[in-house]
Amino acid sequence: MASVAELKSAIEAALQQISDAQAAVQGASERLNEAQMTLAGALEGSGHETVTAAQASLSQANQELEDCLSATLAAVEQAQLYVATL
Repeated sequence: MASVAELKSAIEAALQQISDAQAAVQGASERLNEAQMTLAGALEGSGHETVTAAQASLSQANQELEDCLSATLAAVEQAQLYVATL
């Protein structure tokens, strides 16, 4: 059976990995926003359905990334509370 110190260390390592993933998600979200603005600016006034569909896809991907980030932030908070109680 793992000791409390080993368990705490494992949880802290997992939290670090989650933090790294959160940074990656935030970076991807920023790049999606930039792509969305670039697409809108480059094709402003274009009523082409492909442009509209691309913008909608980028918006949906951005929202999904934001939802993922919120969920991982909540999980990290819970894990940190758990670690603090060990």
